[in-house]
Amino acid sequence: MKYIALLISALLISRGLTLSAQDNSPQLAAKDLLDLETRITQLMESVALAVPGLATAAAPVRQTAEASIAAQRTNSGSRSLSFRFVNQLKAYLALTEAFPRPVPFPPAASQQLAEMRQGFDRLQLSFETSLRAEEDQARRHNADPNQLARYATDNPKLAPPAARSARVVFYGDSITDYWRLNEYFTGKDFVNRGISGQTTTQMLARFQQDVIALQPRVVVILAGINDIAWSIPVHAIQDNLRMMGDLAKAHGIRPVFASLTPVRDQSAERSGAAIPQMNDWIRQYCQKESFPYLNYYSAMVDSGGQMTADLSDDGLHPNAKGYRIMSPLAVDTINLALYDAPEVVVPKKRPGLTLPE
Repeated sequence: MKYIALLISALLISRGLTLSAQDNSPQLAAKDLLDLETRITQLMESVALAVPGLATAAAPVRQTAEASIAAQRTNSGSRSLSFRFVNQLKAYLALTEAFPRPVPFPPAASQQLAEMRQGFDRLQLSFETSLRAEEDQARRHNADPNQLARYATDNPKLAPPAARSARVVFYGDSITDYWRLNEYFTGKDFVNRGISGQTTTQMLARFQQDVIALQPRVVVILAGINDIAWSIPVHAIQDNLRMMGDLAKAHGIRPVFASLTPVRDQSAERSGAAIPQMNDWIRQYCQKESFPYLNYYSAMVDSGGQMTADLSDDGLHPNAKGYRIMSPLAVDTINLALYDAPEVVVPKKRPGLTLPE
């Protein structure tokens, strides 16, 4: 009787809502999204008939999923409701793995389970694509996509570099932006020109205004982690870094390229081998161009390849202890740049440097 019910349910589903096989767009329209979610709830009910105990255990998840669909019908396009449904489907799929399947497992149920997983992948891709599309649209409509206005009024207020003082620009994203240089490098003409969230493309666009125009002797470039998170092609990141190096060199500025810092418990985009691979390229690039290489990574990574736990509070940005690790390494490499040493050096802690507690 159970298998008869399964076949009847499969027949009903075959007459239900289906999406066109020709629709390959990653981002689903509101109607297509609801159609796919409705189809998935039908599959939930059908698959549960083939797995003993699943129908009872998964009933609350299925009911909540149906409630999410009902809410979306009155609030079309709600991202939060769509995200909620994706999480409910993820929980349902996890339940299907927790219950043993009968042998033989009906082919119709196996096919429906596969279709449900494909639906999950498509919903998740649509959700992620929607987020990226909104962010891209915001950038396109932004009159200042590279955030040139951030330092536009501060730059003219800087006095010219003193004759016997070496001005250094720290250039980067949020890791640089959040670094209170005046606390870690007292008495130094060190200028912070980091902007949170920026990619190497944005940084290249403001290099003339926020680096060259300030007439530093050294620029410390820490860039690329956001590019990795946005899945920007590696060759594009490398090209941007090369152009920054060429621009600095052409204007008599000594570039120091820093390794990317490790991360901890971050998304897949920033984890794995991407950061070490990028660091290896930066090191080799510095060696080829005789630029000093500032190796933060080796001093901050643990045995598992992640940021040492007590050096960051959020797994990405260094905390005060993290910056205390970075500061003497930066000083050593800046000194190396000022004295024009050609070799690539992994700096050691510099004695006598006073850092804030």
